[in-house]
Amino acid sequence: DRWGNEPLLITAYDGFGTPARLTLTGRVLEAPELRPPAADDSVWRNLANMYRRFESDEIPGACVRASFSGTNYDAQADKEGFFTVELTPPEPLPANQLWHTIALELLTPPANGRVQTTGRVLVPPPAARFGIISDIDDTVIRTNATSLIGTVRSTLLANAYTRLPFPGVAAFYRALHGAGTNPLFYVSSSPWNIYDMLSATFALQGIPAGPLMLRNWGFEGRFELAFRHHDHKFAALARILETYPQLPFILIGDSGQEAPEIYREVVQRFPGRILTTYIRNVTPASATRTAAIQALARELQAQGNTLLLIDDTL
Repeated sequence: DRWGNEPLLITAYDGFGTPARLTLTGRVLEAPELRPPAADDSVWRNLANMYRRFESDEIPGACVRASFSGTNYDAQADKEGFFTVELTPPEPLPANQLWHTIALELLTPPANGRVQTTGRVLVPPPAARFGIISDIDDTVIRTNATSLIGTVRSTLLANAYTRLPFPGVAAFYRALHGAGTNPLFYVSSSPWNIYDMLSATFALQGIPAGPLMLRNWGFEGRFELAFRHHDHKFAALARILETYPQLPFILIGDSGQEAPEIYREVVQRFPGRILTTYIRNVTPASATRTAAIQALARELQAQGNTLLLIDDTL
């Protein structure tokens, strides 16, 4: 077997789209042998699982077939195993359904047995009043993302049970989600390699699911990518807003990185689209940072927008 002894795996990442176009991304890999997480796992077991996530081998050029309502689409993976599926639904989607399932099957390279999985695509129903776009690190989950040591400790040495959200986050996001009609999107500079851990954390903590827009720390990337946010996050935000031109949004971030400045650009680029912006104050000891965000809030207020610097979710 030219790919080694491990079985091949299709990892599907939650996608999003419209009644006219469904878009889903994923990756073809040799399946890493991850041990199921537990609340009492040692840091060494967590570190070993994290190593396996990053050590897994991608399958360049793999061909994946996506099937939805009798429509097929064949996608070819790039040099790092990532593929993108775009499907046009052959008939109207159910109006009261937020998620739609796409079947995926590996066509090439040959594998021992059929390699199949399913992916989900979010389509906001007509009843959606607004969407929510949220950061993850230090907004949903306490990460200490402004610190290299803090990032290593909270990401590499933790698991889905020990990465905990801030108090009140799950209830707040469920309230915004409404009766499952207002879509949530999560944007982070974390790598795709920890997608499974983030998804599991959200499920365990009762945080509503939504597409996670993470980053590829690939051939051209290095660990320093974790601290470079602007281009990735702005592009992700713009893509969401352009996909749903009739839907207003709430933005949620934190003061520790570039979220307030990125969100200001979004408000100015998409006038009238942002209902309000919430910024968690994770840098209360920095009078300089607090003053800068307060000045930014006054600037947006003068333009008819709101940015609220808050100390906690409650």
